[in-house]
Amino acid sequence: MAYDLEEQEQLDEFKAWWKKNGSMATNLVLAGLIAYSAWHGYHYFQNKKATEASGLYQALVTTDPTKVGEIKSQSAKLMEGFESTPYAGRAAVFAAKTNFAANDSKSAKAQLEWAIKNAKESAIKAIAGLQLAGILFEEKNYDEANKVLTTIDDKGYEGLKTSLQGDVLLAQGKNAEAKKAYATALENLDEQGRLHQYTKQKLESLGV
Repeated sequence: MAYDLEEQEQLDEFKAWWKKNGSMATNLVLAGLIAYSAWHGYHYFQNKKATEASGLYQALVTTDPTKVGEIKSQSAKLMEGFESTPYAGRAAVFAAKTNFAANDSKSAKAQLEWAIKNAKESAIKAIAGLQLAGILFEEKNYDEANKVLTTIDDKGYEGLKTSLQGDVLLAQGKNAEAKKAYATALENLDEQGRLHQYTKQKLESLGV
């Protein structure tokens, strides 16, 4: 194929540029391809893990609740092998509920603490915090219960959080602070819900 003078000059310039920069350009292209492959592979792996975790979680929640040992084993598998998925935190909360019902509050608290620290969903962290604080409240460990409650920052659970904080403060004899907590709870609870009415009654019993 014959080139005119201008085309030949452009071709010569390209050849000179390639001779100088071709190696770098090739490396950049290869680096881009490797990065893309790694990104694609990572997301494929994550999706595969999430799908597998979903199946394990469905098996967990449909297990007979009286089979505590089996539930502990299944939840541990999710917590240890699928920590990067949302199902690990959910499994910890589910197992904690089962253990608490079986009068194993020690295991329940450990699983809830794990969920608070490791769950990927803020709602699950909040639920775990509320349940742990509830157990500590029943054990009359008020300082620790309040400490757990203060770590909950999901606005969707503000009403439940402050209502329980009111109970903790009231049990400690801190009536003025309990009033404030109950008042805040009423602002965040469903007015038609039973907890709203119950919280309102507790607030009114304090002379409001």
